[in-house]
Formats: sequence, structure tokens, C-alpha cells
Amino acid sequence: MNGYNRRSKNMTGGLERSPNRAMLRAIGFQDEDFEKPLVGIASAGAEVSPCNIHHDELAAIAKQALEGEGGKPMKFNTFLVTDGQAMGHEGMKASLVSRDWISDVIELVVHGHQMDALLGIGGCDKTIPGTVMPMARLNIPSIFCYGGTIKAGMHRGKAVDIVSAFEAVGAYSKGLIDEKELHDIECAACPGPGACGGMYTANTMASAVEALGMSLPGSASIPAVEPAKKQHMIDSARALMHCIQNNILPRHIMTRQAFENAIRVVMALGGSTNAVLHLLALAHEAEVPLSIDDFNNFHDTTPTLTDMKPAGRYVMEDLHRAGGVPVVMKILLEEGLLHGDCLTVTGKTVAENLRDVSRSPSIPDVIYPFESPQKKTGPFCILKGNLAPEGAVLKTCGLSVVEHTGPAKVYESEYEALDAILQGKVVKGDVVVIRYEGPKGGPGMREMLSPTAAIAGAGLSRDVALITDGRFSGGSHGMIVGHITPEAQTGGPIAALRDGDTITISLSRKTLEVHLTPAEIQQRLRDWKPRDTGYHTGALAKFAKLCVDASHGAVTSG
Repeated sequence: MNGYNRRSKNMTGGLERSPNRAMLRAIGFQDEDFEKPLVGIASAGAEVSPCNIHHDELAAIAKQALEGEGGKPMKFNTFLVTDGQAMGHEGMKASLVSRDWISDVIELVVHGHQMDALLGIGGCDKTIPGTVMPMARLNIPSIFCYGGTIKAGMHRGKAVDIVSAFEAVGAYSKGLIDEKELHDIECAACPGPGACGGMYTANTMASAVEALGMSLPGSASIPAVEPAKKQHMIDSARALMHCIQNNILPRHIMTRQAFENAIRVVMALGGSTNAVLHLLALAHEAEVPLSIDDFNNFHDTTPTLTDMKPAGRYVMEDLHRAGGVPVVMKILLEEGLLHGDCLTVTGKTVAENLRDVSRSPSIPDVIYPFESPQKKTGPFCILKGNLAPEGAVLKTCGLSVVEHTGPAKVYESEYEALDAILQGKVVKGDVVVIRYEGPKGGPGMREMLSPTAAIAGAGLSRDVALITDGRFSGGSHGMIVGHITPEAQTGGPIAALRDGDTITISLSRKTLEVHLTPAEIQQRLRDWKPRDTGYHTGALAKFAKLCVDASHGAVTSG
């Protein structure tokens, strides 16, 4: 592999770089290593969460494989904020912020050390887009490796996961379960390493990155503790070395057509609304034109082909046993809904990768036939209207019809709303409004899993709607609208709402409206001022100043 050190020779080549080489010798470099391609291994390994606890072990496997293939690997760590643990308190404001900071960390390490290639390992929600974003920025040979999904826990013979624990809180508040059962579910929900098990954000984004072509076919669904995960790391190392030799770059792979494939697959899998934010952010970094307005076409023309949690029955390990993401992609490809000529990190096209994949899943219940899908359309769509002139995201997961008109109950934060729900102040027909939780207003655009889970746990998910300028966990389900833009903090119409205002959510018309005239909204906003978020210095304050709105991915990079 000598001669492929296209960038690292800036750091290691020539007599004038003798001091640089002296430092590298201190960490084990030999004379022959200075001619090899320098491969960064960006690991999100940390003792903070089950999603990432095993990543450094995976990095060690990749490192050994890269050395065997003639590369010179250097492992470094990124960091993480895990949504499941940050959820429901001030820490959640750090979650979305971490995505861009992870991206910046990887970019700076790779750029500072002039690495020739990048193998990134991510697992929790933000480490996946946060690891792929700098690949698009740097445009050096790169591959993404997913740490894998957690195995399902078992409670009374039924599979449970982290969302089961959140929903148990709502059920307990309504007296539907006792404290012992709440504790038992808590103890069973997370049995070991891996990211949250349903088609929540981590599994959604791992699937999207596979469909995008930036990770190996079939890799997104491999459970974290499966022996196949080790082989996945070895195969990924080999694929990356092939990309180095053939100078296959992320922007060769991350084209407009590849993003269309990713959106299509997310829709077919019943994926998380966070995919909107993250795919917009990835497209921004790759300089690919992608707009929030592009998503509705894919919602309307893509059937949901799986029955995955949060609204369905199955988790990611079930999808893996049924053949994984490639089976879903094969169905879509044969129906003319994928671009089969897109290049991938294998060096082959999507169609070539799928050539030997069987269209028939090994477990039929998990993946539905195209002719009789779980749902005829995708799991989320984009709404506009006088409450969201620049867009909002409606999640339709588990609902066949979403047409809801009801009175607003307005809360200035997630905490206020959750307290009201748990105290029984939210009733059938209401539209819960949570504002000042957007990218700038939070700051950080927290997920509203606790309120939506409390609504679901109380048995109201089909009767109560929730709208917010914040966002939702992939584990949320029900009549929910997030990413309302403009957000309250920038004077969006949601800031004008009052208790009792009539709000209509319409899937058929793709609208979000308050029954007020433009003049009435304008009058209410006349004396409006932004709220003091309480964050004046530090990372959250910096994010609030730099980020764009949710309809543009809430990115901070220009």
C-alpha cells in the first residue's frame, strides 16, 4: 500500500518533517510506516451509555484488520451525549448540539494530522450523522461502521426496550401499573450493549447511511453482541483500503440520487423524524441540493414495508433475522423506486450489491410484500400553514388517518407539559403545544419523548395531538408534529398561540393551521420579545448563535 499516503506525506515526508516523525516514532511508527496511508479510526467509545460501551473493542478489531491490509491506523475518540439518558432534563439540550461538535472534532483531528482516510464508528443517535458529516466535508476515502443495535429485553414473556420504560411512567401515573411493575420494566429494558432496539433514530440513521452507500450492505441491522459484528469491522477495513487504492471518495457516493435512496429506505422502514434533520445536514456538508420540501414526494410514493417499534411489533434484531435492510432495498429496487446505479463503499453499485439478495424475507411478518404493505405511505411528512410557514414534520407512525382539530393547551417548556399530562390536565381532543424548545430557543432542540410517552402510556395517543418547535425521539408515536419553523424564539407564529386557540392538523392537506387571521397573529406578536434562555456562554450559547433553523438541518457550518 506504499504510495497511497496522499495527504499524510505533508506530515511525514521530507527532511524538514524529521521532528514530526520523531513524535510519531514515540507512538510506535517504524521507517516503513511513513509510506503507508494513515487511516484515522474515529471511535465514539465511552463508558457513558450502552450504545457506545463496546466501540473501542470494535475499533481494536478494525485497527488490526487495517494493519493487515497495509494501512497505518491511528485510533482517536470522539464523544457523545446519549438521548435516552439525557431525556427529560436540561442535559437533553446538549444532544443535537453534540452532532455538530462531534463532526468538528473529527474534522479537526483528521485535518490536523493530515490523515489519508477515515473509518468512523458510531452508535447513539448523534454519533452517526456526526461521524458521517465530516466524511462529506473532508472528502477523503471513508467508511462508517455502526456499533449495532441492542438486544430486546424481556418482561413477562414480552419484548421490551427503552421506550417501554418511558411509556411505563405514563402508565404508572394513570394507575395502570404499580411501582413494582414499573421497576421490573426498568430493569429489563436494556440488557446489554447496543443502541435502542426499535426503528428509532440510531437504527434509522444506520439504515439511512447503509442506503446512502457509506457503510457495507447488511451492516445496519447486525446486533451489537453478534459475532457477525466482528466480521463487519474486518470487512469494513478491507473495503476502506479498496477505496484508498481506487480513490473512491464520499462525494462520489453521496450524490443527490444516493440521498433519494436514503430517504426512500427511511420511509419504507417506518423511520424516525430525526432523519429529516440529519439527512438535510449531511446533504449540506456534501454540497448536495436537498430541501425539506423534497420529503413529501417520498412519503406519498413509498409504502411502509416493516412493522417496527415504536408503533409496530418488531425490533432491529428481528429485521436482521429477516434479511436486514438489503431485503427492503431489493424490494424497492425491483419496483423501480431506487437508483440502482449509485456507487457505494464496496466499489460496486447498489444494484450490484443487491444482485444475490432474495426479495422474500426469511421472517415474513417483519417485512411486508410491496403489494400489501403495512401502510400505503411513509411514516412522516412535511406540513406547512400559518403555524409553520417554513415547514414542520408530522409523524404518522401507527396512525392511518391524521385529521385533528382541537383546543390548544400551551406550555412554555417540556417540563410544564409533562407535569400537566401526568396530573391529568390534558384530556381527549386537546392539542398540546410545547414551544421555546427549538434550536435557538432551547437552546438545542430537545426531544419530547417524555411527554409523548406519557400520553401514550395514558392511552391517549390517538386522541391527543402534540405540536412543538422541538423535535421527537424516534421512539415517539401518536399525533405529533415537530420541527415547527420559524420557532418561537425567532418570533414564529407558534409564539402567538394562547390557550383555547383552535388548531387543525391535516395529513390529507399537509397543513398545520391555527384558526386565526394573519392580522390577529400579527397583533399578538406586536409586543413579542425573545425569551432569555439562561445560556449566555459556553457550547449551548454558541450553538444558538450559529445554528440555522430546523428546516435547514439546524447545522452550524455555514
